[in-house]
Amino acid sequence: MEVKDILVIGSGGREHALIRKLKESPWTGKLYCAPGNGGIAADAQCVPIRATDIEGMTAFAKENKIGFCVVAPDDPLALGMVDAMNQLGIPTFGPTKAAARIESSKVFSKNLMKKYGIPTAAYETFDDPQKAISYLQANQTWPIVIKADGLALGKGVLICQDLAEAEKAVHSIMEEKQFGASGNHIVIEEFLTGPEVSVLSFCDGKTCIPMVSSMDHKRALDGDEGLNTGGMGTVAPNIHYTPAVAEECMEKIFKPTLAAMQAEGCPFSGCLYFGLMITPKGPYVIEYNCRFGDPETQVVLPLLETDLVEIMTAIWEKRLDQYPIQFSKDCAACVVLASGGYPVKYETGFPISGLDQNGQHPDAIIYHAGTKYADHTYQTAGGRVLGVTCTGPDMAEAIKRAYHAAEQITFEGVHFRKDIGKKNM
Repeated sequence: MEVKDILVIGSGGREHALIRKLKESPWTGKLYCAPGNGGIAADAQCVPIRATDIEGMTAFAKENKIGFCVVAPDDPLALGMVDAMNQLGIPTFGPTKAAARIESSKVFSKNLMKKYGIPTAAYETFDDPQKAISYLQANQTWPIVIKADGLALGKGVLICQDLAEAEKAVHSIMEEKQFGASGNHIVIEEFLTGPEVSVLSFCDGKTCIPMVSSMDHKRALDGDEGLNTGGMGTVAPNIHYTPAVAEECMEKIFKPTLAAMQAEGCPFSGCLYFGLMITPKGPYVIEYNCRFGDPETQVVLPLLETDLVEIMTAIWEKRLDQYPIQFSKDCAACVVLASGGYPVKYETGFPISGLDQNGQHPDAIIYHAGTKYADHTYQTAGGRVLGVTCTGPDMAEAIKRAYHAAEQITFEGVHFRKDIGKKNM
């Protein structure tokens, strides 16, 4: 191993969590983040290049002799950023464009699961809105789930309680293009019940090492009310992910998924996110993501005790099976502070109080998601603004510490859920 200058691509809380963990490694030289944000700038040099600008990003990487690249968001992965970096000979963490289809196309992932017998909800796919509506009119079982095929910022999944809602969903996704071209195809699938579990896993194409499980809170308001968001908070580990469930997931889902991707000629390397539901029939796959989740990363990485640069290097060198990975036995909780009105209309540019000059708080780890630094102060610059993360010897203590710190950070219109982790006690 040698010290490397590292480029992290992305600009949110997940990227900040990755940078904070990479910064701990003695193998990390200079850290860059493109484009980054105001809070990330305290931990890495931010470079004003859009995450999806493959030409600009590869030119920067080449010119600055980047020794390792981490591609964090879904969009650049789906566009082939890893392939472009690989062509330059730059070791890169993340899946190729072909492997990223496991997230960028719901149709691809559902067909993969059907072909290889990986447990998932029964489904049909459509590219014609009239055929989709005819199918729904013949449906006898409600609710039903409708998903846009492509990437939709984590919001392209609609749960419809009756035919009227379902017809409206098809109309908005396929005809009004609510999610743009992502809605050219849709998946209609059965509604499953049970607790949800998120499992991020390190993969090198043939070996899968799951990280600590977590529980996301997608809805904007307490009690899982309100609109879907990118995520209002997380806790880890997830109480529903028992050792028995973990063993079943490994044998029926994790290993078969990696084998399926290999068989399809697009082995998966990077972080594969398994969105699971523990149904009465056992664990089922709700969705795959081809990257670290946000805000799951903000509770999983603080519990990682093994050097992240060494893990990512082992993945690049396809020797993950020889590398032991350790996680703390502690618990972690993350409370997301959002702009008032998120996830719909919100204003930005408000000064944030309660942070030090590095954008941190003495009682927590503060991950910046949507901030800028201007006029000698941190200001809001997005819907999800900050992730306030604390660890503790048990879940109750981790949650208590996170809320204690969250309540000391304020900005105009600040909004956060008051029940993060309540279902995990």
